[in-house]
Amino acid sequence: MPKSFSQRLAIMRKFYSTQQRLPSYGELLRLCGWNSKNSAYRFMQKLLQQHLVSQTSNGTFVPTSKLTGVKLLGSIAAGFPSPAEEELTDAINLDQYLISHPSSSFLVRVSGDSMIEAGIQPNDLVIVERQRQPRSGDIVIAYVDDAWTMKQFTTQDKRIVLLPANKKYKPIYPTTELKIEGVIVGVVRKYH
Repeated sequence: MPKSFSQRLAIMRKFYSTQQRLPSYGELLRLCGWNSKNSAYRFMQKLLQQHLVSQTSNGTFVPTSKLTGVKLLGSIAAGFPSPAEEELTDAINLDQYLISHPSSSFLVRVSGDSMIEAGIQPNDLVIVERQRQPRSGDIVIAYVDDAWTMKQFTTQDKRIVLLPANKKYKPIYPTTELKIEGVIVGVVRKYH
């Protein structure tokens, strides 16, 4: 059974990541091997004091990004090597960081290579925000002339043009129909 606070915290994080909720006091008793609900209560109070959880007006505990997020350890130079110093600056929840408007956002998996020069590769996930109005230079998801595409939105001579980010492809000049479904606000790439 877990003895230290950090071991119990790891169990709490694992439970949350698989169940998408915090454990009840009864579940906490079983997970940590306690006999008394008072032990579970004291543990939750410690989480509350450390801002790992917060409490709603009806007393329900909810996780904060410090509990569910990934540690943010500072920054790293991508140019010339520099001395690295690990510094815990905060914990970050990737959903909250990447998605400003969850109710109007969705993910799309990329197929094709027309946007590789914009850093968007096949099999990447792009985060699309529906309510955002496209500005010149934004990458958009568009329904154009009976087909869906992802391209850079711009105008030329007061006419909308959808530009690829790969020299192998030509710009698209909508002829009959154009519907902008949303603007790309983020790209997620998994290497392993």
